[in-house]
Formats: sequence, structure tokens, C-alpha cells
Amino acid sequence: MGPGRRHRVIRSVLAAAVTAVLCAGYVVGDLFDTVPGPLTMKAIDAPAYERPRVSLASGRIVGNVARGVPIDATAARGLVDRFGATQGLGQDYSVAIVGDDGDEVAGHDETVSREPASTLKTLTALAAASKLDMGSTFLTRVYLNQAASEQPTLTLVGGGDMLLGAGASDPAHVNGRAGLATLADRTARGLRARGITAIRLDYDDTLFGTVRSPVSIARNNPGNLFFTPISSMAIDGGRQWRGPGPANPDVFEQYPELSAHTAADVVAAFTSLLGQRGIDVRGGASAGTAPDGISPLATVRSATLGEVMSFMLRHSDNTLAEEFGRLLAIHERRENTPTGAVSAVTATLRAMNVDLRGVTMADCTGLSPGSQATASVLARVQAHNLQVGPGAAAAAGLSIPGEVGTALDRLADPAAAGLLRVKTGSLDSVTAMTGNVSRKRGGTLAFAVIVNNAQDLQSARDGIDEFVAALAGL
Repeated sequence: MGPGRRHRVIRSVLAAAVTAVLCAGYVVGDLFDTVPGPLTMKAIDAPAYERPRVSLASGRIVGNVARGVPIDATAARGLVDRFGATQGLGQDYSVAIVGDDGDEVAGHDETVSREPASTLKTLTALAAASKLDMGSTFLTRVYLNQAASEQPTLTLVGGGDMLLGAGASDPAHVNGRAGLATLADRTARGLRARGITAIRLDYDDTLFGTVRSPVSIARNNPGNLFFTPISSMAIDGGRQWRGPGPANPDVFEQYPELSAHTAADVVAAFTSLLGQRGIDVRGGASAGTAPDGISPLATVRSATLGEVMSFMLRHSDNTLAEEFGRLLAIHERRENTPTGAVSAVTATLRAMNVDLRGVTMADCTGLSPGSQATASVLARVQAHNLQVGPGAAAAAGLSIPGEVGTALDRLADPAAAGLLRVKTGSLDSVTAMTGNVSRKRGGTLAFAVIVNNAQDLQSARDGIDEFVAALAGL
């Protein structure tokens, strides 16, 4: 072997040895938490559970619904005619009754396009639930960038959870399932383990791009009560309660003003929570992104998308409905805008053989002026909810008159309690309802009612309630 070759071999061996020493040193540093990484020598806090004191007996699983049970078409037409005689109803109304197979049984102007208000959310719900993994969750993450020459930097990354809690994570509720106080606890613990007590804070709110609101939605959003632009993170959907909020964060009937800067609210709250835990956040928070290739220092996890969809439908939450449309757009690789969300919803429904003739979606919620739908389309969407297949979350979250949701006070006949699952819709000149019914004689049906420009809106609303309760008797 010549001297030149021998020198090259020696250099190669030395380089390999130095690389091995550096790698070993990094592993040791990672183990003792002096550099960022997944390894640690610290003991892991294992959760402790009390021994159960009581066991609950299993309940009976409800059998399969009877399908194809005939509906008395004459009786159905009689109910439609009786509804049409409602005092103060006016002429601008549509009704559709369909069987569980989607075939029409009775109706009135069922193919006429009218303003549907929030019943339009049922289209968004079915499309999103049919494509998205409804058992998945939103993750809110914190990353640590610990460059040797700079102040350690945390990056708070929003993952779409607009129902974050300000306190500890709450496993008993959907709203607040992931808590900022828990995230701050985990973050502070990780920082102290690395000997860090002062940091800079960045935040990443880029998930939904730059266009966060449908173009004309503000016209039906007085006082910012019904919609706030979607963002990657929010506390309680941006609701600003004057005084204590509701005892149950999942159940409320009021509409407080909504914050217009929900991500900034989360950053401010998180900064304060870190300070309370002895972590000094230096300077103001800045927009930024987490470095590639590192694991989060701390995370909190939301309720499942299915649970969030139920919350959205039962509260008719416009912001969450728009978010589900946007999540679908991202999933389907369409434009990350309100227009892309509508495009994703309509394309998904057409692929499911939902005939959308007469439908115009100005947004994914029904709040923006310009949306149109027919009673026939709304009823057939509900017939999909009676089928076995994808999209079950769109049915599971419907309100139950007399029990839960926006239809809490809409049960006209106690004999129909528990048999109705509905979505309401209300605007200044609109009252509407769509849903499905478990019939007392067996079988199911789906329905939709849209009333525009009623002479007496309250009378029309009461007439809808009586009509829907009577459907259970068909």
C-alpha cells in the first residue's frame, strides 16, 4: 500500500471515529435532556386509576330498523295539506316526505329553490363525515428550538381545535377536551427538565391559509354573534361570556359576542399560563413555523371529529361548519378557501349520487345570503342518514326535539319524544327543519320543510313542529 493510499485510509478511519463519538455524544445529551430529542432518562409519569367500586350491567343493543315499511301516501298528503293551512304561513313554503329509500311519498313545491338557513349544514356534514376520519382528533402542539447561540424558542402550532379550554383538559366534555393549562403544564415540565426558564414564543396559525371567511357572511352576522373567521386554534369557539360561562361547556342556548382574533387569544392565554408556571416569555409572540424534523415538546388532543360534528350540529355552530368544509377541501386537495370548501362539499355529494339540482351554496353553513336549496334535496340527504354506510356522524349529531340541541323546545307532541332527529334553520325571513323520523308503526322516513317570508314567522315555526311530530304516526 502506497503512502498516499495509507493516508486516505487513516483519514477515513479517523473521520468515522469522530462521527461515531459525536453521535454517541448527542445520544447521551438527548438521554439527559441537554439537547432536543425523543430520548430521556427521566421517569415517566404513569397514570394511576382507582379500582372500580361499581360495575354497570350492559344494556340491550337495539335491533336493526325495519326497512321498506310502506308509508300511507294518502295520510302523508293529508299532513302536508294540513301544514299548508297553517295560519300566517304564506305562499313561499316547500315540503318533502320521502321513504328510507329516498323515494318521494308526498310534498309541496319540493323542487322549488328557497333559502334554507342552517339546514344547509346537513349537506356539509354528510359530505365531510363521508370522507374525513371522524375518529381522528385535532392536535395542538408545542415545539422547542434550542439552538446553542440563540434564546430557546417555543412554537405553538394550531391543528384546527377551535374548542380548546382555558383550563385543564376536560375528558368529560367536547368543548375543552384539550386544555391550555394542561399544555402549559407539560411544556413547563419539559423546559425545566432541560434547565430552561426563559424562552421566546412563536405561533403558527397558517392551517387555513389567508382567506378565513365567506365573502358575504358578515351581512347576516350582526354584532359578531354568529360567526368568527376560522383559525387553527380558539378557546371555546371564540365565545366571550360576560361573567361566568355555562356550567356545562357543551350545553348553552345564548349567543355571546365572538372574538375576531381567536388565535391571538390562545397565544395570550398560553403566554400567561407559562408565566404562572415560572417560564419567562421574553418579547411579544411572533408568527413563525416549527423547525423540520423534531418532535413536539408537548401536545394536547381534542375530542374526535365525530364529537365535534355533533357539537356543531346541535349548536348550529357556523364557524365549525365552515371549518368542516375547509377540512374536506384540504383532504380532497382543493383550494384552501371558502370557495374550495363549497366545491369539495358539492363534488363529494354528487359522487354519492345526491342530486343537487336547485342547490346553490354561498358557504358551508347557510348563514351567507344567496344560498338556495330544495326540500327534495334536504330530505334525500336525510335519507342517506338512514342508510348503512359512510357519513354516520352526520346523523349522530342531529338535535332531538325536547331533549338536546337547537330543537330543545321544538317538541309539539310528547308522544313523539325520542323519535325525531332534526336540524333546524332560522334567519329573519326563514324558518326550516329537516331530519328523519322513527315511525310508531315501524320503519323510518325523512323530511324537509322550508318556509320563506312567512306572514307570521312564529306561527309558521309552530306549524313545522306540529307537522314533524305528526310524521311519527305515519
